[in-house]
Amino acid sequence: MSTSSTTAATSNNNSGSNSDLADLSIMQLADSFFPTGMYTTSNGLEALFYSGRKLKPAEFTDLVRIFIERQMGPADTAALGNAYRFAASSDLESLIKVDRTLHAMKLVQEIRNASARSGTQMLRCVNSFVTSSKMMNDYAAAIKQGRAYGPYPVALAVSCNAMSVPKKKAGLAMLYSFSVGMVGAALRLGMFQHFDGQKIIDELKPVMVKAVNDNIDKTIEEMWQFVPQIDLVQMSHEKMASKMFIT
Repeated sequence: MSTSSTTAATSNNNSGSNSDLADLSIMQLADSFFPTGMYTTSNGLEALFYSGRKLKPAEFTDLVRIFIERQMGPADTAALGNAYRFAASSDLESLIKVDRTLHAMKLVQEIRNASARSGTQMLRCVNSFVTSSKMMNDYAAAIKQGRAYGPYPVALAVSCNAMSVPKKKAGLAMLYSFSVGMVGAALRLGMFQHFDGQKIIDELKPVMVKAVNDNIDKTIEEMWQFVPQIDLVQMSHEKMASKMFIT
C-alpha cells in the first residue's frame, strides 16, 4: 500500500473512531446509571397515581407523548439546540440567556429546581473527566456566581459539545432519557410490567425523532410549552406529605 493510501486509511479509521467515541459518549450520558439524579423524578406521575388515576399502558404512552410534543420538544429540545450552538461558538452570554429563558419557562417549582440540580450535577460529573472545555468551566462558574441556573437541557448541550456528540444526537438522548425515566417511575409505582415498559419506549421512538427534527433548530424566540393539565398535576405533587420521588 502506498504512503498516501496508508495516510487516507489512517484518516478514515480515525474518523470512524471519533464517531464511535461520540456514540459511546451519548450512551454514557443517556444511561440511567449516570449520576444526575434523574431516577428520583416522576414529573408528576406519582401524584397522578396516588390520586387514584390508574393509567393503562396505552394511556401512559399518550401521556409521555404529550409531554414530548408540548413541553420537552418545543421548550427543552429547542433550548438544547440553542445552547449547543452557543457553546460551540463560545458565546457564554447567549448561552446564559438560553439558560435563564428555559428556567423561567418551567412554572412548577419542583420541576424547575430538579432540572437545575440535575444539570449542575451533570456538569460537575462530566467536568471530572473532560477537563479541557473552557466553555464548560465558564458556564459552571456562571452558575456558581448566580448568573445562570443550570437547567438540564442546557447543561446536557454544553456537555455534549465538549464530548463531540452531535447536536441532534444530544436531543435524541435527552428525550430518550426522559422517556426511560418516566417508564422507570411507572414501573416502581407498579403501574405495569417491564415488557410493557419496553414496548412503550419502542412506540415512542418516532415521537422522539419528530420532536427533535421539529425543534432542535428553533430560535430562542420560538420556544414555547403549554400543558396546563400536567402543570396542575405537578403542582399537586408539591403538596404531598409523603413522596417516593422529588417531582
